[in-house]
Amino acid sequence: MKKYTIALCLFSSALFAQNAKQPGSAVKTSLNAYSFNKNMTVSKSMTLFQLLDYAAEQNFDAIDITAYFFPGYPNVPSDEVINNVKRKAFQLGLDISGTGVKNDFANPDPAKRAADVKHVKEWIDVAVKLGAPVIRVFAGPVPSGYEGKWDEVAKYMAQSLKECADYGRQKGVLVGVQNHGDFLKTADEAIKIVKMVNSEWFGVIVDTGYFITKDPYADIEKIMPYAVNFQIKESPFGPRSTIKTDLPRLMKIINKSGYRGYLPIETLEIKGEPRPVPDIPYNPFVLVPAFLKDLKAAIHSEYKREH
Repeated sequence: MKKYTIALCLFSSALFAQNAKQPGSAVKTSLNAYSFNKNMTVSKSMTLFQLLDYAAEQNFDAIDITAYFFPGYPNVPSDEVINNVKRKAFQLGLDISGTGVKNDFANPDPAKRAADVKHVKEWIDVAVKLGAPVIRVFAGPVPSGYEGKWDEVAKYMAQSLKECADYGRQKGVLVGVQNHGDFLKTADEAIKIVKMVNSEWFGVIVDTGYFITKDPYADIEKIMPYAVNFQIKESPFGPRSTIKTDLPRLMKIINKSGYRGYLPIETLEIKGEPRPVPDIPYNPFVLVPAFLKDLKAAIHSEYKREH
């Protein structure tokens, strides 16, 4: 009995140590494929497989492959394509941190929302095959004629999101809604939706550049208990702002929250406009490595470890 008690105590101590917040617990860098949207969809100068090579060359830990960059989107890719992407990522040492689709759950038309739910479910199946733990969905823009009717839209939106989350639970894939400055502009709005969906398989893709508030860092801190993934942007005030994201401050917020997951970065091009940060033509081959370098420095400083 004494030996059993000692063994149980040792097991309990080990379990506590395993689950406790560890100083060296990993957050992992990831590249959001949308940074190379123009290269892959407009000029077609880069393929998805070339993007995987690039992410590995830059020493990202993972890649977030938005669904639109699979050949034939919105159609579901063949198993052969999915498996080749998965194999290539594995050979390069890259995790697939997530994927995401185009949808609009703010649309007042039930038939269109149902079609988007079906679309999300199809891509949850793709996420399973890829080994991606999270799929990103949008809320959608405030529909015309529904200005000032947030609660009404939120009610039917939450029903669609819950259906997606229930399917994600069955398949083992988390569903995250992105605050995208559209229907979801603040942490309070995103949290309200999360609570309405009420599923442990549903959370928020924290877009650090799209909280439309005076203090986006306060919103980021507030949303952290519900975070399932990220999109770290160059500025907390949107792509037209000249104010750069304070990455050390952001890392402190993330570390304090206990979040231990992926940190995808996403650089953005403003169509037809010069970039304010910096004021030069958009070039992801310059911007992405520089942003990653700054992110890694902030991670290392906050977590006191090599990354």
